[in-house]
Amino acid sequence: MKLTTLKIPFALILVSVSLSQPTYSQTPISKTSKLSQEVAVLRQQGPKGLEAFLKSHANELNSSPQIRQALDKLCQQRDCYASKLYWYTDLEQAKAAAKASGKPILSLRLLGNLDTDLSCANSRFFRVALYPNAEISQKLREDFILHWQSVRPVPKVTIDFGDGRKLERTITGNSIHYILDSSGRPIDAIPGLYGPKAFLRQLQQAEVATKQYSKLGKSQQEAFLQKYHRDRLNAIQTQWTADLSKLGIQSAPRLVELPSNSSQIPNATVAGSLAVTKMRVETPMLNTLQPGQNNPSEITDQATWNRFAQLYTSDAKLDQNSIALIRAKKFQSAHTQKDGLSRLVSNFETAIALDTVRNEYMLHRQIHQWFVQGNQTSNLAALNEKVYAELFLTPSSDPWLGLAPDDVYSAIDNDGVKRRD
Repeated sequence: MKLTTLKIPFALILVSVSLSQPTYSQTPISKTSKLSQEVAVLRQQGPKGLEAFLKSHANELNSSPQIRQALDKLCQQRDCYASKLYWYTDLEQAKAAAKASGKPILSLRLLGNLDTDLSCANSRFFRVALYPNAEISQKLREDFILHWQSVRPVPKVTIDFGDGRKLERTITGNSIHYILDSSGRPIDAIPGLYGPKAFLRQLQQAEVATKQYSKLGKSQQEAFLQKYHRDRLNAIQTQWTADLSKLGIQSAPRLVELPSNSSQIPNATVAGSLAVTKMRVETPMLNTLQPGQNNPSEITDQATWNRFAQLYTSDAKLDQNSIALIRAKKFQSAHTQKDGLSRLVSNFETAIALDTVRNEYMLHRQIHQWFVQGNQTSNLAALNEKVYAELFLTPSSDPWLGLAPDDVYSAIDNDGVKRRD
């Protein structure tokens, strides 16, 4: 989707503004060229190439922006210095590595690219809350082959304040981790953002299931998968019932308020409310882009979901590696606001806890049900299409991702729609 620049009077802007990332001075061409050549060679060596780079540049990693930029290219992940994870971007190469190592594949699908700052919001949160986490990073390095693929470009909006300042953000889009066997067959999926401890549990469960599945003959594998997902469904239902009882809740909460017409494509505000953490970032932009729409700042049955989230706050606690990365990205002056960082982290953890329970109880439950039914789950491409259309409510059939509804008048020629020639 083409980048859209909005020029809005300063008085009408209701969003907060953060200072942009620092611009680093250009380094000598010779050193840049050598680093590029080194990265190109080591990239072909896979995770071992990453280990070699980290070892040879250990003394520069914390002080040289140029080394970090080179590392991101080698890892194919933004802020790789914090996670030290190697990602394949070719699924066939990932499958070959999985067959050689006996490890399952963790395959991320996202809007945009994982190695750029402005990928979709949830993938950015993965890079901060999950991948740098010491336990998760170790688990991913030792027990999984990592792969990512962009579903499509992520929509971006730039607000130009007219005085030299600009605010860049992404809008809409969600992300999902698939656990695959070495042939690329989906075994399970983790939809959206989970807290670190909850994400680690999901990884461990899926890893065990994948290894058990891979040891079976083809005639037994499908029955095994159905039983695994039926057991997971039963476990979710048991925990759901226990939580309802513990909280004294009679009426179960809903995930979103869907359109009454099943053929109607959900707009971006509905799709955005699926992921609480990213919704808090995107709401000001969506309100600006879609005037007259219902305010999406309140999720469906929010008070009830908040009570559920309070039961799982420990699952959302960030470790010191993640907090250090947040500090580096958010507070760029030498005088870090300790109180400001504490509040920011606390608010972030609260949103993650809320996302965790909603994703597990609603989205993951539906994925388990699809596997039990054998509903388009054997083929990764078909499953991913189903996930984005029916779970994330951003189907590929709607190229505008709900951002250009036909029934909302904008008073702009052609509703502001422009197409690249």
